[in-house]
Amino acid sequence: MRLRPGMRESLGRHILTDVGALLLQLFLLLQLDPGRATEKEKNYCSGEVPDPSEYAAARCFVSCNRSTPKCNPEVIERFWIKKLEELAKTKSAAPVLDESTVKATIHNVSVDISQDLFFSISPSQVPVTLNGNETEAPDRVRLPRSLFESLRPSMTSVRVILAVINIGEGEIFKGSATGQQFSSSVLGNRIVGIQVGTEPIKNLAEPVEITFSHKQQQQKLQCVFWDGNKGTPGDWKPTGCSTEQRTNQTICRCDHLTFFALLLKPVLDAATVKALIRISLAGCGTSLCFLLFTISLYFSLRFTRQRFKSEDAPKIHVALSISLVLLNLTFIIILGNNSPEQGALCQAQGGILHYFLLCCFTWMGIEAFHLYLLAIKIFNTYISYYFLKLCLVGWGLPFLVVLITGSTGSYGSHAIKDGANHTTLELCWIENKTALHVTVHGYFIVTFLFGGVVLGLVSWKIFHLRGSKAGKEQSQTWKGVVTVLGLSCLVGGTWGLVLLTPIGLTAIYAFTLLNSLQGVFMFSWFAILFFPSLKEESSSNTAKTNHSNSASRE
Repeated sequence: MRLRPGMRESLGRHILTDVGALLLQLFLLLQLDPGRATEKEKNYCSGEVPDPSEYAAARCFVSCNRSTPKCNPEVIERFWIKKLEELAKTKSAAPVLDESTVKATIHNVSVDISQDLFFSISPSQVPVTLNGNETEAPDRVRLPRSLFESLRPSMTSVRVILAVINIGEGEIFKGSATGQQFSSSVLGNRIVGIQVGTEPIKNLAEPVEITFSHKQQQQKLQCVFWDGNKGTPGDWKPTGCSTEQRTNQTICRCDHLTFFALLLKPVLDAATVKALIRISLAGCGTSLCFLLFTISLYFSLRFTRQRFKSEDAPKIHVALSISLVLLNLTFIIILGNNSPEQGALCQAQGGILHYFLLCCFTWMGIEAFHLYLLAIKIFNTYISYYFLKLCLVGWGLPFLVVLITGSTGSYGSHAIKDGANHTTLELCWIENKTALHVTVHGYFIVTFLFGGVVLGLVSWKIFHLRGSKAGKEQSQTWKGVVTVLGLSCLVGGTWGLVLLTPIGLTAIYAFTLLNSLQGVFMFSWFAILFFPSLKEESSSNTAKTNHSNSASRE
């Protein structure tokens, strides 16, 4: 069909009009996009434009992310503190503020109420009054009746303002306690503001209760309030608040009213990490010296005492000592390097550290195996080239594991993080989590469980035999305890303390200290084990010499 010239011009105007309308709609949609801040809103958030609206100030929680340098967190923090005070004074204020990041409500409450007041503080809805069974809502605020009674007789009713704010991922309402490495973080990025009347309320006889629901947390939670004194940057502080942490919720009880939040406290903060590193370096350095003493003592005895050339137990102890020397030395060098290497050099460092660690685990397993042959099996234990075969396992098996791990490209820069996803330590290690779990965690668990079973059997045998004897043998129980403690150092008992670290900071310090001193315990056990027998041997030789001298005189 052919169009006449007039019809073509009319159709062209319609098309241009429709295209223009679509472009206008697209422009408006972009302006209304909640994730996109206009230049004017950025000026509000930076403080260049004073007195923004609630809508503009609420959008700052979205637009002021960590990559927006123009935003001024203190401006927005002061705005919302002041806004709650204004809402308590202004009678004409709207009763509800419902934005994507801010949910607020205003209630006129009589001071003659006969029971406590409950409000919901769900992050997805405007706070509402709770009645009856609703007072057990997972997220709620309880205002005690005594609070309103204290306002009599100066007033008959009072305004109660509650605000639930999603502060987002930016710096607003984060404070100095949450803006650093190894620091705390606001749980769920949710804060709750409470304002009753126009005057500050503090030193309550009966505290206000704020209940936050959450998933089960392994870390410690702490109730805090926002301290925004004029002239100084605001910060979260726990003064006047108590914390009752339960499985899926935490109850905060505070003796004043302001903004409140729940901080997720990391187990390892900056000071704790530094302290643990110092303990590790000092302990490993001390162990290194004592392990070198142990090795030197063995070789000196080997050249002077015939029994040290034939017995396998001292050789196994020294092999474990050598592996610990190499591990401690490598660990001190890597830990002392503040900036980890990159590329092939970092992969090599990770492989070397992994190899010496596995050598230690393997030789601790060999200690347990030899202990089993000596104390449990006893008979028919002759194995040709016994120590040579143990060396092939002790030094060869870890090499094979490291070779396979390295062929998969698993070594590199590894960041150790806490439950709040903060980096606590960065070093050249194993990047691949599967390789880490299999070749370190799994390897350790197998050797530790085997050593634990053997140690348990030996302990039962020691105390069962002592318990079956009467008289003075029963008074020597302490010797059995010392024996078990010495054997536990050989089979990796100090390493087993790592299983207790989820308990808390005390267990972490105990593991770090005792495990780093394993070399000291090894030297002590070596001295206790062999020096008494050397004295007996020396006494026996002296007696034989004296006997032969007296016989020659006769």
